[in-house]
Amino acid sequence: MNVIARLAVARRGLILALTVFVAALAGFYGAGVQQHLANGGFQDPASESMQVDEALAGDFGTGAPNLVLIVSGRGGRALEDPEVVSAANGLVEHIRGFEGVVSADSYWSAGRPASLRAKDGNSGLVLVRLGGNEGVYQATAKRIVPQLGDDRIDLRVTGIAQTYVEVERVSADDLLRAELIVAPITLVLLVVIFGSLAAALVPLAVGGISVLSTTAVLQLLTEVTPVSVFALNVTTALGLGLAIDYSLFVISRFRDELAAGAEVAAAVRTTVRTAGLTVLFSGVTVALSLAALLVFPMYFFRSIAYGGIAVVLVAALTSVVALPALLAVLGHRVNGLDVFGRFRRRAPSGFWQRLALGVMRRPVPIVTVIVGLLLLLGSPFLSASFSLADDRVLPASSPARQAAQYLRDNYEPGETNPIPVVVKGLTGADAQRLLPGYAERLSAVPGVQRVDTLTGSYAAGGAVAPPAPAAERFTAAAGSRLSVVSTVEPYSPEGRALVAAVRSAGGAPGPVQVGGQAAQLVDTTHATGGKLPLALGLIAVMTFALLFLFTGSLLIPVKAIVLNLLSLTATFGSMVYVFQDGHLKWLVGEFITTGMIDATMPVLMFCIAFGLSMDYEVFLLSRIREEFLRGGDNTQAVALGLEKTGRVMTAGAVLIGTVFVTFASSGLTLLKLLGVGLALAVVVDATLVRGLLVPAFMRLAGRANWWAPPPLRRLHDRIGLREYADEPAGAFPQTAAPLLRRESANPPEESVGDGPATVRSAK
Repeated sequence: MNVIARLAVARRGLILALTVFVAALAGFYGAGVQQHLANGGFQDPASESMQVDEALAGDFGTGAPNLVLIVSGRGGRALEDPEVVSAANGLVEHIRGFEGVVSADSYWSAGRPASLRAKDGNSGLVLVRLGGNEGVYQATAKRIVPQLGDDRIDLRVTGIAQTYVEVERVSADDLLRAELIVAPITLVLLVVIFGSLAAALVPLAVGGISVLSTTAVLQLLTEVTPVSVFALNVTTALGLGLAIDYSLFVISRFRDELAAGAEVAAAVRTTVRTAGLTVLFSGVTVALSLAALLVFPMYFFRSIAYGGIAVVLVAALTSVVALPALLAVLGHRVNGLDVFGRFRRRAPSGFWQRLALGVMRRPVPIVTVIVGLLLLLGSPFLSASFSLADDRVLPASSPARQAAQYLRDNYEPGETNPIPVVVKGLTGADAQRLLPGYAERLSAVPGVQRVDTLTGSYAAGGAVAPPAPAAERFTAAAGSRLSVVSTVEPYSPEGRALVAAVRSAGGAPGPVQVGGQAAQLVDTTHATGGKLPLALGLIAVMTFALLFLFTGSLLIPVKAIVLNLLSLTATFGSMVYVFQDGHLKWLVGEFITTGMIDATMPVLMFCIAFGLSMDYEVFLLSRIREEFLRGGDNTQAVALGLEKTGRVMTAGAVLIGTVFVTFASSGLTLLKLLGVGLALAVVVDATLVRGLLVPAFMRLAGRANWWAPPPLRRLHDRIGLREYADEPAGAFPQTAAPLLRRESANPPEESVGDGPATVRSAK
């Protein structure tokens, strides 16, 4: 850090010029990233349901319809009106002529089955299968849907392909709206926090560099891997929030050094060695927490992990290299354009130290109350029910969502999303002989309305119709397939139970694979749950190792992990209470309540929120450790450390919470849920946890906070992180005996001088 500190002063002009050049280049390169992002990515590519999708497309030349058109006669014309029939048949032929269309059938072309006609008889369906992966069929839908239409019929378009098209549009609108909202609000808050317009503009500049870097990083990632459309929103908010957070910490330390009488160059060097090291360490901890997302096979997680890691490190490096160079140029002018500073400086100081000392006098009751409150707030998560994203993540005004709701209200749910069952290797005479018995057994499963096969249709355990004219589509060289039409919603507990029943049904005439939407939900939750212990274990091990390197303590890393988990309980409880159960809509904005939450959100929110919680843990520990090294008194170090970081942490929590809470204005339920949850996690962590639980736990542990067995102490002496180059190894003023000595529960007060403020501490 000494090298960076010297360069920030000696080569400040060069560093700033390079920063501006790189930021401009990044902005130019990443300007069109939105066009290269993909929707989906929520399924495990190696799962059984995805293998079925591949088999349907590759072997049978078909698959579940991903574009659904609802056709009704214009001007009150009936479905059987010759003009409507002609227009509908012409529409199907027109669709079949587009590149990228695998198949297209309709109520009229399929022989007018009742299943493709609305219950009220006012509309019929056109079911279209678009080829390719999620990104390809989304692009196809975007290209062909605007070209569809006829003045004799009315069209409503939905299906997963059209849903993705509208998700992309709403996501782009949300990002622009969030940026327009968050920038002025953040500037006002920074002016209030710093009291200086000059100081307030600096974090926004660093945040702007982070946003430009985000687009460039994601653009680069699209060259080698699919990148989720949500990655742009999430990583932009994360990069902007952390850049402002880190800048706030660095600028506050720089201003403290100037206020203490240091020269500008010396203040920059001290800031880089202390706050700079903390920021780098914090960035690494957040990045490693995001890296846990890489253990999951879904590219939704992976793209957010790649992008998030990159922008977090960019934000940290910019705050440690470019920001100190800028501070070296500004010097005392960082306090220029004074707005509120004069009034803020006259305000009495010492709130956070008084709070810390008050907490440490009564640690047990405070721990009991706060832990109980957090567990109570988290209790709704015990009743969580999971699904996958569908059209209902869109706002109520979305045409695709309105059309999908019409389907749910007027058609059987299984008709447009049947459960495909593939029997490998079953062809020819064997298929004719063995399929009827198997289809009869499947048709008798509760929740199954009908089973369509090569040999006919079956219901309630028996044959109900001979083979349809297009029955040959159920067989191919690789095997045979069955279409199981259900009576239940795919993304529901009943849908998951039906998939389990179909997969376990006996008498299969060969190796069987089951797909469909409900199967995708089952497979996704299985893949997520199966990898979750590994992800949690990696986060715990990496957090423990890094905090040990930072503190040389065994207890502090354990305490940090436990408190971080506690800080997330309120967030997870709110996910269920608000977005599953539908409470407090007036506070977070309107959304569609399904009685479930997306299965991927708890994992994503945990990894991001845990990293952000560790961010504040590192900020606080850095100052507590500095004070402990200076005086060797645990209680005094905690009080002084909280005093010197409490205001900065609270301000940072408000700022980064503001960035995330702008997601509440999103029209997409997933972004709304993520933003509100992360904002709540940050605020709870920076107030209840860091302001109350940390002092209480550190008071109960006393000097044992800083203890480690001799072998690990010697290891830390060799490889541990130290803020100052001249900080001696084994610097903690302690021995094994006094470490385990309990401090008095009600210690006498003693005034400890600390610059302008007087700290009331205890020995």
